[in-house]
Amino acid sequence: MGKINGCLKCLFIFFNVLFGIIGCVLIYGTIKVTAYSLQMSAFGAPSVAWLWVFAIGVLGISSLGIYAACSEKALALKIFAGFMVAGMVIMMIFGIIIVVFRNQLRDSFDQASAELAKPFMASQEGREALNQLQGSLHCCGVVSPKDWTDDIPSSCSCSRYGTGPYGGRDSCVAKPSGASGPDQIYEQTCGDFFFSIINMACNVTMGFFFGFAVTALLGLLVSLLMIHQVKRHDSADGASYSMKSY
Repeated sequence: MGKINGCLKCLFIFFNVLFGIIGCVLIYGTIKVTAYSLQMSAFGAPSVAWLWVFAIGVLGISSLGIYAACSEKALALKIFAGFMVAGMVIMMIFGIIIVVFRNQLRDSFDQASAELAKPFMASQEGREALNQLQGSLHCCGVVSPKDWTDDIPSSCSCSRYGTGPYGGRDSCVAKPSGASGPDQIYEQTCGDFFFSIINMACNVTMGFFFGFAVTALLGLLVSLLMIHQVKRHDSADGASYSMKSY
């Protein structure tokens, strides 16, 4: 009979095999990203070293978990539990950093967008680029339709029966008083659209980090339970040997 409960051991190995597969997929994806990063290194592309560390770490720790469960050695389980504690703390720190970044970005977004809109709208190239974006993204202006002063382009024209780029009805408002152009324009600004994309990316990243933190916590609890079972089994064997000697 093994030292660890059979069902618990199988469940532990299953999840570590699952994370081992995820680690292999991450390594494959990192290889692809590294090849692209090397091509873009001349343009100042960021390093992908942290991606390698994370991918290899996931594969290595899952392999350690499988070995610890199969060997039923307390030392290997303790090392695995230590990695779970470190991983949980690191994931929580990164998750909190993303939360703080998102909140700071939300607070300063309107002011930053207004400052960026002035030089952007001052150039002809910027105005043409915004004009094309408005038609495809169904938005009007960077911060507000007033970015176009009194001449609102036809790309801001909105129909209450139109559908947005990702489905749903367009939300329309009346054009600013005294401005020329379409009577109904898009209520959403292009700045709000870009912020919603950034906010969604932050939410996905937060879910990723906090999800891994919860997974590490569960792995820690299970490994502690397994360590307890191994120690209890070893102490029981030691006691039985002492009784026989007596």
